[in-house]
Amino acid sequence: MTAESMTAPAPDASGARIATPSPEREQRVRLYVWQVPVRVSHWVLAGSIVVLTVTGFYIANPFLVAPSGPIMTDVRTIHLLAAVALLASGLLRTIWLLAGNRFARWSAFLPISRAQVVEIFRQAGYYAFLRKEIPKVLGHNQLAASAYVLLFGLIVIEVLTGFVLYGVLGIEPAATLFAWVREFVGLQTIRLLHHLAMWGILAIATFHIYSCILVDNIEKNGLLSSIFSGYKYPTREEVLESRDGGPELLEEAE
Repeated sequence: MTAESMTAPAPDASGARIATPSPEREQRVRLYVWQVPVRVSHWVLAGSIVVLTVTGFYIANPFLVAPSGPIMTDVRTIHLLAAVALLASGLLRTIWLLAGNRFARWSAFLPISRAQVVEIFRQAGYYAFLRKEIPKVLGHNQLAASAYVLLFGLIVIEVLTGFVLYGVLGIEPAATLFAWVREFVGLQTIRLLHHLAMWGILAIATFHIYSCILVDNIEKNGLLSSIFSGYKYPTREEVLESRDGGPELLEEAE
């Protein structure tokens, strides 16, 4: 640490002099992290997953209400509309991988540097109670970001297999566009992939909620509220020392 980042050394119990962070570096700043398209796509994605899961379970195994013709048709329609919303949110987020800020761009998700690769293992070690310190990062930690890449792949599988299954019902244009898929892969395999992808998505979503609550409680920088407002409240030290931070962000912070 530099001299300007520390206060005068203070003695510990043994009499040794220990430098402590200056009050200025511990000051919290209001930092804009999640842009509007990121927040919108996040909540549309979350809502779509909930609706698709409930309606998907009903389509596979009708519960509560007897599966009469009109009811099943309505449930399938809701399922399809939720799938379209899911696809739209995915397209918006894909565009923002190119147009977004440093926290939203593709380079924040793919481990393209040594620091990002190391961070995956350090974050995993923290979740496994093998490390006491959490890696410093303002946006997505690299383990979470890698999980989101996997989530994106599962969503692609879910959407494609879903439209193939709709094609089986004779619904156009799915029936024509995806007829070759069910002939090449097999209908039961398509159903299995659709089902397994759903459980994979739910597993990632569950861990995402758990890790957000955990990290928000530890860092106390507004992680949970930031997905609503877009703002986090890290300390100046965190902004300077985080992997995706830097002094230039302090100029933008409020």
